[in-house]
Amino acid sequence: MTAAPDSDVAPHPEGDAAWAAAAAEALRSQDAGFARRFDADEDIERLLMARVIAVDSLVRQAWARTIPADADLTLFAVGGYGRGELFPRSDVDLLVVVGEEACEADTAALSRLFALLWDAGLPVGHAVRTLDECTAAAAGDVTVMTSLIEARPLVAAPEMAARLEDAVSVERVWPAGAFFAAKREELRRRHARFGDTADNLEPNIKEGPGGLRDIQTLRWMARRVFGTRDIESLIPLGQLGLDEYSALEREWRVLARLRYGLHLVAGKREERLRFDYQKALAARLQHVEDADNDRVERMMQQFYRSAAIVLRIGERLLQRFEEQIEGDAEAVPLDAEFAMKRGYLVARDEFWPGADMARVFHLFALWADHPEAKGLHSRTARALAESLHALPAYHEASQALREQFLALLGGPGPVRTIERMARLGVLGRWIPAFARVSGRMQFDLFHVYTVDQHTLAVLRNLASFSTGLPDERFSMAHEVWPMLRKPELLLIAGLFHDIAKGRGGDHSELGAVDAREFCEAHGLGAADTALVEWLVLKHLLMSVTAQKQDISDPAVIHRFAVEVADRERLDYLYLLTCADIAGTSPALWNAWKDRLLADLHVATRYALRRGLEHPIGAAERIAEARDKVRGLLAAEGVEGVDALFARMPEAGFLRARPDQVAWQVLALREAAPGTRVVRVRRVAGAGGALEVFVHAPDRDGLFAAIVITLDRLGLAIQRARALDGPGRTIFDTFQVLSVDQRQAPDTAAIERKLATVLAGSLDVRPARRAQPRHLRHFRVAPQVDFDTSADGRLTVMSLVCTDRPGLLADIAQVLREQCIRVHDARIATFGARAEDVFLVSDRQDRALDESQCAALRDALQLGIEGEQQA
Repeated sequence: MTAAPDSDVAPHPEGDAAWAAAAAEALRSQDAGFARRFDADEDIERLLMARVIAVDSLVRQAWARTIPADADLTLFAVGGYGRGELFPRSDVDLLVVVGEEACEADTAALSRLFALLWDAGLPVGHAVRTLDECTAAAAGDVTVMTSLIEARPLVAAPEMAARLEDAVSVERVWPAGAFFAAKREELRRRHARFGDTADNLEPNIKEGPGGLRDIQTLRWMARRVFGTRDIESLIPLGQLGLDEYSALEREWRVLARLRYGLHLVAGKREERLRFDYQKALAARLQHVEDADNDRVERMMQQFYRSAAIVLRIGERLLQRFEEQIEGDAEAVPLDAEFAMKRGYLVARDEFWPGADMARVFHLFALWADHPEAKGLHSRTARALAESLHALPAYHEASQALREQFLALLGGPGPVRTIERMARLGVLGRWIPAFARVSGRMQFDLFHVYTVDQHTLAVLRNLASFSTGLPDERFSMAHEVWPMLRKPELLLIAGLFHDIAKGRGGDHSELGAVDAREFCEAHGLGAADTALVEWLVLKHLLMSVTAQKQDISDPAVIHRFAVEVADRERLDYLYLLTCADIAGTSPALWNAWKDRLLADLHVATRYALRRGLEHPIGAAERIAEARDKVRGLLAAEGVEGVDALFARMPEAGFLRARPDQVAWQVLALREAAPGTRVVRVRRVAGAGGALEVFVHAPDRDGLFAAIVITLDRLGLAIQRARALDGPGRTIFDTFQVLSVDQRQAPDTAAIERKLATVLAGSLDVRPARRAQPRHLRHFRVAPQVDFDTSADGRLTVMSLVCTDRPGLLADIAQVLREQCIRVHDARIATFGARAEDVFLVSDRQDRALDESQCAALRDALQLGIEGEQQA
């Protein structure tokens, strides 16, 4: 065995404390120096190796201090430390191989070694095994096997290193095929943990798809399958292109630098690029005091693009490893250009595509005709990647090429084709504006995907509408889709609706210009071009109208109908809006948004059919609603309901659907006038949504008591309607969802609790909650504005602030304390931003004066700010 420098063992452990303290101080000083070198943009590979060398020296010194020179023990670095990648907070993994002559005293010496290293501040992980135990442990666990194949001798003779390598050789454990299959399955499961996408708002740089672990996995596979020492050795074997190797090395440096910086700003071993660290890391990387959102978004875009490249090259290499293990297969010709080989499409011409976009479009058309294909053959995928730079953008291309592209949109599975083109980089070449938003994230909680991935999610939603199959998430979309004259126009609008994000200015206006240029270049007619342009320009109109305005107001419907102008635009806009909201965040779309948009679509369709020159009046709407309610109740054998109608507010017939009013009538029929009524029902096909109806004699603080009670029951209010009934009664309706979607709410328990609260003093207080971590980074300064209602009787209060659990309960509490009555409430949430509108009055049902508005504004700002800080 080769002895370490200064290998005489220290005389007594008492001196270890002083050595450990000195070593810890030296480590801190070295790490501070490494941090300065990182800030000076030193090459990341050299920086990692410098840290490895520094730790090697300390470990060898500790070994020499604790382990007798004649001990039958050898020391190896394993894992990332063995590989020569030691990030600021990475573990230092050690393997001690025990020989046949080891004795009990060696065990005590090793305990002293590991304690000394921990005292010196090194996060040591260790294993102590014989060579036979190394073989057994590797055979039983592929992660142990992976760690051992990267073993690097620290204190070991060359022959011992060779014996360890032999102990885990392919002849003894994990043949190439078995190792490849196990690591591929491990990679698949790891990717699944992150939703099979790198485009998460808080991505994991190490473990996530396209992260550093993917590159390491490719290296491990190459080593086992081909017996190479590194991935570069695959180049002369023809298994890796020089361009692919260069790309992997380049993106490894990007990812490694991000991980190194993340460890520094987090001050701990952190692999997830959380909101807590994104601004600090962006500032450190770009040498500024404080990073703005644009700098954060550019840093994240770099990560997403690097991860996408790693995933693309990784997919090709996995194919090649698979072919090496399973053997080649005969190609089955499909046409003059392509064949099928082992389930993959392969170009028959080795010089394909030769910068010919027509041949590229032909590939995607053929692929759409062969859904059984597993993907592109790695050789063809590489040829496509190498030729991307030479492919033309649509504005440089011939009209024949543009017609080919349009044919893809009108062919089988157009959205799947667009997804493939986007993933392989072709869509970004054809539409350069799409390339600019690829990997572009938005530093907020409203958009949980990058712009390009959001766009593809929107297109996938549109594709789901086209199946004609009912989807419980979208009550009407499958019925509206068949009404479209040219569905491909909706796909183009979806493709362009957010394409101008990140340019500054109004992205809807800029995107509409891009869409018009695209449509005109592709030879679309004037009417089709105008429709696509309008959809991109107005793609937020229906969402804003439904969520921020009172769509039970005939005037609101009329204004929206005038803006839309015709049924065709309405149908296209409705589908685009549904797909857009649902594709923004899985948590954003719910049953109430579906119902709001469906109701707006139906009301607008009726207004358009009636004629914009004949806007429907409130009296006519009320009469029509009463007739529908009578019909519903008559079908259930209930007659003579006009007396019950007299106990209800007329506004209820305007603002509620006939089935809601019928449900309320049945509830009133069971109660004597002037008594309390509380009913809760599940909304059919609304994914666990509930509707809560409360009728009671009016009292000050009643609205607040109801809202706070619902909040304390774990119910999130999506919409609230507070109407005044005859004889100073209230008719309040709430649409709620359970905060815990895993547990179905007990409707009877909710009714009992509300009834108990309403029978008491109403002195129920909001629950105190800690603010969720992620909201701290997206704080919206509270804004409170006041206006007078159209009839001049009440005050319209608009509130914009950071959304959080219990917000509405806290607002209701402030309103109660300020002696404010609530007559209506519209609740809207956009990511971390709450935008709520309340119709309020004083205790005498009069509009608030200036002093009351000022006092209420101050109280709300103080209350909301205080809760946020708490």
